[in-house]
Amino acid sequence: MGNGATRTLQRVAAAMGEIGAAPAQFEAARDVPRGGVLLALPALLATGLLRFTNQIYSLPQGYYGIDSIFLLLALMALARIPSMEQLRYVAPGEWGNLLGLDRIPEVRTLRAKLEILCREAGRAARWQAALAREWIAGMSGADMVFYADGHVRVYHGDLTPLPRHYVTRERLCLRATTDYWVNAMDGQPFFYVNKEVDPGLIATLRQDLAPLLEKYAPVSPEMQARMDANPRQHRFTLVFDREGYSPEFFAEMQSRRIAVLTYHKYPGEDWPVEEFREMSVPLVSGERVPMQLAERGTQLSQGLWVRQVRKLSESGKQTAILSTDFVADPTRLAASMFARWSQENFFRYMRQHYGLDRLVEYGTEPVPDTVRVVNPAWRQLDAQVRRLNGQRQRDRATFGARSLAAELSDVEVVRYQQSQATLQERIEHLGQQIEQLKEQRKQTPHHLTLAQLPEEERFQRLLPERKHFLDTIRMIGYRAETSMASVLRETMARSEDTRALLRQIYNTEADLFPDAESKTLTVSLHHLTQAAHDQALRHLCDELNATETTFPGTDLRLIYKIGPC
Repeated sequence: MGNGATRTLQRVAAAMGEIGAAPAQFEAARDVPRGGVLLALPALLATGLLRFTNQIYSLPQGYYGIDSIFLLLALMALARIPSMEQLRYVAPGEWGNLLGLDRIPEVRTLRAKLEILCREAGRAARWQAALAREWIAGMSGADMVFYADGHVRVYHGDLTPLPRHYVTRERLCLRATTDYWVNAMDGQPFFYVNKEVDPGLIATLRQDLAPLLEKYAPVSPEMQARMDANPRQHRFTLVFDREGYSPEFFAEMQSRRIAVLTYHKYPGEDWPVEEFREMSVPLVSGERVPMQLAERGTQLSQGLWVRQVRKLSESGKQTAILSTDFVADPTRLAASMFARWSQENFFRYMRQHYGLDRLVEYGTEPVPDTVRVVNPAWRQLDAQVRRLNGQRQRDRATFGARSLAAELSDVEVVRYQQSQATLQERIEHLGQQIEQLKEQRKQTPHHLTLAQLPEEERFQRLLPERKHFLDTIRMIGYRAETSMASVLRETMARSEDTRALLRQIYNTEADLFPDAESKTLTVSLHHLTQAAHDQALRHLCDELNATETTFPGTDLRLIYKIGPC
């Protein structure tokens, strides 16, 4: 039955189908490793970890029930156990104490449970959609702002030759898939869509993200009244980077009552410094910072009028942003645009601490033959044009930088003229090659369907369901961690240290004391490394105790404290 298994009769009964799942039964335990991760339980439940599980998921009768599996996966994410294989190296009985069981499932058992949960394609997307609706409905404030950006997930395996994507952090074109995420202003995630063939940000916004947000984002009676009274009142705002710049797309979103906010791709000349004035801009943290801002109306190429707001930095650089939001003041637009760093920080943090790019399932499935991909022949010609263009630019720079010094001999003058003539001839030859390649590229189809690709260039997609399911667990964990960090931030002098302190708390030992008479489960954490950290932890415990959370499947109310009982 495995090391740490003590509930022999219940396990036999579960194997014979006599019980649906083992109930959570806590016993007193001391010095439980990583027991501090139980402090995240109220936040996980409030975020919605178990809210839709019984509606969307089910497991056959067995010792480990669906609540125990979901709780284990969420606690693993917060404790920074990056994969199920790593469970081989943690004490199963100690972790069983955290779930009210004698031990956690073995890796092969957990894999079998996960295979059942992820057997139906699209189920994880439905679960994520239900959560996204709830999270979006809980947004504070009348104006909803959503951030959309793509995250390239590199694939290093050899199961299938995935299309190549440019990876900014690597500065290389690598085989990968692209996930397009939608986040809040403070970086908290709502949902994402996966693209094994990246159609680009504009196409994904138009075909996937904007329709999903229209579906998930409710229109309150107050917002509906504002939209009826003002034809320019938008429903919500989409924020993205320069890759999404398209006047036609801006106009389309405006017709659907969706405001866009992005950087100007072609800002033109700088504005006079006299136009800028200092304004107080509210940040997402509540802090206000002074910025030099100026605003003009701008007509884009197809005739659409938009607002252009520019920020003047201390170095004199002007950053231009465009928006079809005609309601918000310039400070609000500036704050929303420059808060894009929160989504970038989210990607970096999730890669480092939650294993966002980790491959969780081996296997592939066919891609529809009608999917359009970049023609490999066109890509090869385009690469040659770019390479020769770069060489010609370098030769032109060398040609222009050369000059004759005063009082040179006749031999040196002749040598200079010959080298310049040779360089000029090479530049002209490169120009001819470039024009020929451009003509070939023009006659080569830019895109093909998958069925039209040569056999050696065809590929399949990585199995997406288990990745989507575990990413949703990670999203819940991140949102729970964010809510706990906001509580710690109230008492910490350095707000940027809150997540580091939470990681310390999650890995701190704890004592567990159940009391059946008072119906409580006391989680007593060991002291942290500093008195200041203990003070912040006490404040967090007080806030968590006020929620009066009961452990799922029991009537035990959780009580958190520091030090011995």
